[in-house]
Amino acid sequence: MLAIKPLFGAMITFDIIERVPGLSDIDMWERCELLKKIVDTKVSRTVGRGKAIITEQVNKYNTHPIQYNKIINSVTHYKKLFMENTMEQVQFRPYQLDIISEGTEKLKRHGFIYLAMEVRTGKTLTSLGIADKVTSGKVLFITKKKAMSSIEDDYEKLKPNYLLKVINYESLHTVMDLFEWDLIICDEAHSMGAFPKPSNRAEQVKQLIKRYRPKVILLSGTPTPESYSQMYHQVYAIPTSPFYKYKNFYRFCDDYVKVKERKINGLMIKDYSEGKPTILDEMRPYTINFTQQEAGFTSTVNETILTVAMKPSTHRLIEKLKKDLVIQGEKEIILADTPVKLLSKVHQLCSGTIKFESGNSMVIDTSKAEYIKYCFKDKKIGIFYKFKEELNALKQVFDDSLTTELDEFNETDKNIALQIVSGREGISLKEADCLVFYNIDFSATSYWQAKDRMTTKDRLVNDVYWIFTEGGIEHDVYKAVTKKMDYTLEHFKKLLI
Repeated sequence: MLAIKPLFGAMITFDIIERVPGLSDIDMWERCELLKKIVDTKVSRTVGRGKAIITEQVNKYNTHPIQYNKIINSVTHYKKLFMENTMEQVQFRPYQLDIISEGTEKLKRHGFIYLAMEVRTGKTLTSLGIADKVTSGKVLFITKKKAMSSIEDDYEKLKPNYLLKVINYESLHTVMDLFEWDLIICDEAHSMGAFPKPSNRAEQVKQLIKRYRPKVILLSGTPTPESYSQMYHQVYAIPTSPFYKYKNFYRFCDDYVKVKERKINGLMIKDYSEGKPTILDEMRPYTINFTQQEAGFTSTVNETILTVAMKPSTHRLIEKLKKDLVIQGEKEIILADTPVKLLSKVHQLCSGTIKFESGNSMVIDTSKAEYIKYCFKDKKIGIFYKFKEELNALKQVFDDSLTTELDEFNETDKNIALQIVSGREGISLKEADCLVFYNIDFSATSYWQAKDRMTTKDRLVNDVYWIFTEGGIEHDVYKAVTKKMDYTLEHFKKLLI
């Protein structure tokens, strides 16, 4: 029997590539696809002389036909096993089937669609269902790191007719040359909406689209959470988007944004945030909107603010910093020599932590963490924190009853702690009895998305608790974000007057 050992440590036998011990059907399918890509690699070769010279594409590797056929057979074999050996089949809700039908038609016609489905309505699974209708090739799903495992689970259950690679935005550079992508799904697409300059993730997605010309599905429960102007860099790289013709964001603004000037620190700065409603009008043919109400959700969110008295020493530090803008310790310095730094330092101190000028940080007051542990001792809770050092404060108090891993939270009686920005999107905390916010973020997007992490179709009431410092700035931040406004330096300055 012919046997050779190629890449990935798998043995090629007479019919197919033998399974590597410990690898699943999908792992073997993906490895065989990679092997096929390698043996199919082409290089340019020049033949002829003089005017008769031509350049042709030839195989880079001289693969024996028997070996090549085994690779092809292996791709087919492991793909078939993956699709057949299923323990659980996905059942789409009726509204998801309707959206899959409509989305498939729009995607085939336009080359891209935007699923603007509110949180917990199942936009991830719906997008996977649409993908199964339009391609049997390679699909790249880009999301946040904490959401990756749940997407892979949905894919395993769905058993679609395509190969899926799930990656987080920060690791996009690792898949630029992995496959020729037929379809790219961008989860939480609003995170690419920074302006006037595109974010790094928007630039990387643009490179992928430019290189492979794939179909594109964009997903978000809040496509333009703070400004209609956020739409441009989400779609600017897609050839069939209504804004592709604009060379850059500034030319887009000529037609779709009321540009204003604001005076900041004595300088006149252009403000591009007032995008016109016509932006959404232009996107309407490509967009499918769907709300929780349309999905049959009847749950309500009950928000309660609980006020905690911090140590007197913490309050003294805050007042001294506001007055002197610097606190000199024996080894460390707290410096707030600009309004922005003062805002950040006060925000940290109000929850009992501080980051020093050296870059070191420490917990100075665990009053909030102790209060949370006492008040919610009989409940399984999800805790959201803002600053990294706040996690250390929680760990000091909760010890082994706290985890940061979603799977462990779902499978044990432990509580979970998540940073607001990374935990506000793409995950479900349906196993939690309630959500507790150790701190509050300045972003309105964080407020609206994070507090909805428990919502499911069958849950009638969600309890959310905000833990604010007595006399702290959290109350003022809360007033701003509940009005869908980011808390800015201007809000903070009003408190200092």
